[in-house]
Amino acid sequence: MEKRVAVIGAGISGLLACKNIMEKGFNPIVFEARSGIGGVWSRTIESTKLQTPKSFYQFSDFAWPPSVTETFPDDKQVMEYIKAYAIHFNILPRIRFNCKVTCIDYVLHGNEDFPSWDLWGGTGWPFSPTGRWNVTVQDARDPTAPVEVYQLDFVILCIGKYSDLPNIPDFPLNRGPEVFNGKVLHSMDYAAMANDCAADLVANKRVTIIGFQKSAVDIAAAVANRNGVDHPCTLIFRTVHWIVPDYFLALTLKSLNRFTEFMVHKPGQGFFIWLLAVLLSPLLWIFIKLGEAYLKRKQPLKKYNMVPEHGFLKQLSSCIFTVLPANFYDRVEEGSLVLKKSQSFNFCKNGLVIDSEETPIETDIVIFATGYKSDEKLKNIFKSSYFQKCITEECIHPQIPQLAILGFADSPAILYTTEMRSKWLAHFLAGKFKLPTIREMEDDVKKWEKCMKYYANERYKRSCISALLPIYCNDQICKDMGFNPRRKKWLLAELFAPYCPDDYKYLCWQM
Repeated sequence: MEKRVAVIGAGISGLLACKNIMEKGFNPIVFEARSGIGGVWSRTIESTKLQTPKSFYQFSDFAWPPSVTETFPDDKQVMEYIKAYAIHFNILPRIRFNCKVTCIDYVLHGNEDFPSWDLWGGTGWPFSPTGRWNVTVQDARDPTAPVEVYQLDFVILCIGKYSDLPNIPDFPLNRGPEVFNGKVLHSMDYAAMANDCAADLVANKRVTIIGFQKSAVDIAAAVANRNGVDHPCTLIFRTVHWIVPDYFLALTLKSLNRFTEFMVHKPGQGFFIWLLAVLLSPLLWIFIKLGEAYLKRKQPLKKYNMVPEHGFLKQLSSCIFTVLPANFYDRVEEGSLVLKKSQSFNFCKNGLVIDSEETPIETDIVIFATGYKSDEKLKNIFKSSYFQKCITEECIHPQIPQLAILGFADSPAILYTTEMRSKWLAHFLAGKFKLPTIREMEDDVKKWEKCMKYYANERYKRSCISALLPIYCNDQICKDMGFNPRRKKWLLAELFAPYCPDDYKYLCWQM
């Protein structure tokens, strides 16, 4: 009997999952809560563009069109590229739009007790003879419509990390947004507006942005460019991060090759590999310090007290990548963008009071660019309280059978890493290999966490795929699938050339 597979979400990870498992002979159903594909790329602010070079942010078997000559395409070009991919591989007929998955529940037939299994799903293979997922689907356009329940053999969650459930800080009573006379919104709501509506909202207004990662600095720069010095934009943040020019991030990605990975400790490494990393680690330290010195020289960091307290290696290891918007410090210099570092703040009637100043910051609009409650979003989709405790951002969780998660982990080039994992998953579903025991999988996770914490320290994030070992990670994926991980044609290229999606072209087609 044909196995029924569902993909939840039609962002980039959902499209990749659907395409790759279709090539293995499956007929997946894709549930998408919105009316179109693209995920976060379908709702962006006007100035958004890729912060990863397009050579690293592309589908391995579907190149960017020749008309896109920019190294960092804008949001419209990215959306056109995503749509072209979905049309080319005939994914759109598989998608059921405006179908919101409200709950998934694992059901066992018989008296089995899956928490006691030694092997994933009881067998180590993708499908179980006794277990199924019940997926509850609601019409997103009509909450009163009756729900439908689908019984499926495997579920792939591609629900996105940066959407739906915004993270807004809590405030003491009478010191939160309820006492503020202006407008308060999250960057998610701002990005969802049409460009002209967003422009009208902030035009000639005093705007304050909360946060200091990609959305925060992008919105702040865009508002400052629009309103100028007459209505300056204020950016409030707790922690200064390294925000780098786009070409610097491109250079960083291109410098990650097999040779640089010799400088980095690896999970479960033997003595020789450990010794090699110890001997070469001074080179890594030199590279990082030269990069920090360059950024301090090219940007007025000391002048505006914007030198981060942590090193660039810690930030890179924790998958925090923010590209400096064009003319960012020019706007600071002229006064249209005001930078304020503060550990806490509260609302008042006319604006915000930060901990280091007695005079309130008068403002008309406050935009929280403070991220999303991704763990809570992932937890809420499970009906079982047992699974809700198994929060994971790994592709496969040892304790959650017949389910995979794609697109929830961070990396320097998320499309690239998600595609590799979708290829791996397609091979697994096709029965090309079996998973290790649950104990072995859990031990492997602990080894990776220990390795990543060694570099990221207190900035460690569970969701971060090792940013310093992208080739090593892909090597493990290739080995699982039975392919040669050495993709270059000659030794020097293998050692010193970067690996890009092109190096894994048509990998899923190989048997």
